[in-house]
Amino acid sequence: MGFLVEAFVALILLSLGFAITESAPESSLVTKLPGFNGSFPSKHYAGYVAINKERNKNLWYYFVESERNASTDPVVLWLNGGPGCSSMDGFVYEHGPFNFEHTKTKAPRLHLNRYSWSKVSNIIYLDSPVGVGYSYSKDKSDYITNDTQTASDSYAFLIEGYLVGNGCTDPVFDGNALVPFAHGMGLISSELFEETKAACNGQYYISGNTTNGCSGLIQKVKDDVSLLNKYDILESCYHDTSMTTFDIGSLPPSFFMLGKTERPLPVRKRMFGRAWPLGANVRPGFLLSWPQLLADSSSLSCMDDRVATTWLSDPSVRKAVHAKQENEIGSWKLCTNQVLYTHDTGSMIAYHRNLTLNGYRALIFSGDHDMCVPFTGSEAWTKSMGYKVVDEWRPWMSYGQVAGFTQGYANNLTFLTIKGAGHTVPEYKPREALDFYSRFLAGEKM
Repeated sequence: MGFLVEAFVALILLSLGFAITESAPESSLVTKLPGFNGSFPSKHYAGYVAINKERNKNLWYYFVESERNASTDPVVLWLNGGPGCSSMDGFVYEHGPFNFEHTKTKAPRLHLNRYSWSKVSNIIYLDSPVGVGYSYSKDKSDYITNDTQTASDSYAFLIEGYLVGNGCTDPVFDGNALVPFAHGMGLISSELFEETKAACNGQYYISGNTTNGCSGLIQKVKDDVSLLNKYDILESCYHDTSMTTFDIGSLPPSFFMLGKTERPLPVRKRMFGRAWPLGANVRPGFLLSWPQLLADSSSLSCMDDRVATTWLSDPSVRKAVHAKQENEIGSWKLCTNQVLYTHDTGSMIAYHRNLTLNGYRALIFSGDHDMCVPFTGSEAWTKSMGYKVVDEWRPWMSYGQVAGFTQGYANNLTFLTIKGAGHTVPEYKPREALDFYSRFLAGEKM
């Protein structure tokens, strides 16, 4: 996802797969969707699951059966992060069964997605925690939550391993990632890099060091890259502080070519929405919501989520996917401001070590042009696990072309970059994303 910092259950900022063994009830069957006139390539289900005895807390899901073999293919749970952002971000913009076409009329038009991850797996898109997307609670105190409670509410056993996409994992490793990323990508000069490295002793996360000018130099690095699109440094970004008076007709024609990929429809145009602040890696304590981040005028406006918001706010769509109407649970927002979220689990490295040492396969993948969660941090923390390298750094191939680079470690831990991809990898590189996803599920070498 997620453009968002994508999330791992039990934490908030990763993306992973879980296995769910129970099937959805026939009463939850989705038979048609506004904007789509064809036949579904597999069965779809949607609805609520009450997760406490009082039936106050209700998690909403959308379940897509595999188009290949639903009875034998793995079941994967997709979670977007935020915190507080709907997993329908992944459904609409990344790897769901449809591509959404923005039309001149209000309602988007849906087309089948040839690179949907439902080609090789059953997949559940879950709005978690309660208060996110269509999920709700009758007790508003449930909207005060944290990592531990979210993990408990999303309880499931892991099989087939898990995937983490461009995910914040550790405050030190992620905090140290920006400066070497910016230098490696040619965004800052070698002189500034060497000066910053010397002043900060290579520890850019500890930016309070003013003796040698470390803080000032880190700020200079941030200033140099501040006008770039954080989610994909190759893409343009619309620099306007106003989201209410924005005139789309004022954009140059070239802007509408942004985000063109193998998909028949473009990646979201990066304008008037959200941008995670540079260096705002996740630290323990209360986390700001996206609306609160937007209140900071220094945040770049790089996102356009009108297609998802328009479609999922439509009363006919809510009815089709068995979601409560707006007058019952409020309007649909990609990222909510009603959840008060506390990060209470610290670094995730210990969790990854526990899972991999207990036999779970892990694929840590990263779009190599994402500046929101740079691959340099993910590469560093996977190396810090201390596992023996069993597959040295090399290119991995997809459809006869180099699609990125990978390094394999003992205990079934694999790090993988996707060449030319931004933060939401399947959105930028749908064909390559389906390829590595399929190979991971099948236990094949990258």
